[in-house]
Amino acid sequence: MPIATVNPANGETLKTYEAMDEEELERRLRLAEATFRTYRTTAFADRARLLNRAADLLDEDQAEIARVMTTEMGKPVKQARAEAAKCAKAMRWYADHAPELLADERPAESDVKDSGASRAVVRYRPLGPVLAVMPWNFPLWQVVRFAAPALMAGNVGLLKHASNVPQTALYLEDLFHRAGFSEGCFQTLLIGSGAVDEILRDERIKAATLTGSEPAGRAVASTAGEMVKKTVLELGGSDPFVVMPSADVDRAAEVAVTARVQNNGQSCIAAKRFIVHSDVYDRFAERFSEGMRALRVGDPLEEETEVGPLASERGRADLEELVDDARRGGATVLCGGERPDRPGWYYPPTVLAGIDRGMRIHREEAFGPVATLYRAADLDEAVLIANDSPFGLSSNVWTREEAEVDRFVRDLEAGGVFVNGMTASHPALPFGGVKRSGYGRELSGHGIREFCNITTVWHGA
Repeated sequence: MPIATVNPANGETLKTYEAMDEEELERRLRLAEATFRTYRTTAFADRARLLNRAADLLDEDQAEIARVMTTEMGKPVKQARAEAAKCAKAMRWYADHAPELLADERPAESDVKDSGASRAVVRYRPLGPVLAVMPWNFPLWQVVRFAAPALMAGNVGLLKHASNVPQTALYLEDLFHRAGFSEGCFQTLLIGSGAVDEILRDERIKAATLTGSEPAGRAVASTAGEMVKKTVLELGGSDPFVVMPSADVDRAAEVAVTARVQNNGQSCIAAKRFIVHSDVYDRFAERFSEGMRALRVGDPLEEETEVGPLASERGRADLEELVDDARRGGATVLCGGERPDRPGWYYPPTVLAGIDRGMRIHREEAFGPVATLYRAADLDEAVLIANDSPFGLSSNVWTREEAEVDRFVRDLEAGGVFVNGMTASHPALPFGGVKRSGYGRELSGHGIREFCNITTVWHGA
């Protein structure tokens, strides 16, 4: 895949970049290793000052970088500005909270004595250069939610971003450098995916994090396992959105539209499978389909646009194949389902009903504005359908019955359960999944400790 900015609204190639050669890659790896030796000893206050400066610069650049993101991958520009603001918020959160999140832990005095020590402490120390392999769908946020905690922990980062968002990738490197971080603290590697394996095998790389497809995750995990290196993986998702009879059905349907089409439907944590109790199924299906049908699809640089194009022509073709397979299998198209006759890689908001286990869309992730509707007879069947997926990233549950909430929290196979609302991420809350959605956690204290050497310090009597 070429490293290029291709506007998905019209297919026009705007900029192309040559991949870095081996000499430049070697220079950057040496620089990362050398920088870590000194950066690891800096004080939290110094790291926080730099990260807060980066947040301030990002706020100043918000309109400009939002247009770059929209031009590179097609998200509505209002959502792109919100993404930039969210990144600045996360930077400030980690700048404020890293000292307490990584503070020394002291075991109970009785346990210290029992171990034969006069004193003991658990200390969090940085690992070293971390390779981040990041996707195009949230080209700022996915990187910042790794970089902010990693830098505050004393690590340095090397970014291999998706090849269709090179301008965003280069902007991130420039942002951290303008904020005052040393050049080696954060570097963007303009390379193809084929170069990742060799870099990950380099002894100077101590760990890796990847957000992306399941095949990409398998490849990174395989190499990292062979090299015995720590990894965090956030892969695909096909999140359930369960609606029970006690829910505010109209509100649930309204939120369901946003939950499905955020980022043009290209989000791992977007709700994709809508599982509705039979008692309220017809009402929800009607309201939901009306909402999806009413969405404004258009130029993502226009303020009124709610759904823009998909990021790539291949992505749209993959989505069409899933819809066509479901239609051949007997699914009913309640709205959408046909490619519009216009330039760019657009696909309409689509709702499919009558899904069964034999359809590909039941077990594969639909990465675009396509929703599937399921009818559940009771709570047991709703849980069964929700868990009948290879993925387990997040989930949404709509009910006013606390006993039902407890049951869903206990039984849903997911890294998150959001009750009467849509899945969202926040710096204070851990983010990640189970099953084929990956392992490890980003954000919160759990995320900042993922790339730390958790060290026991024991003093004899």
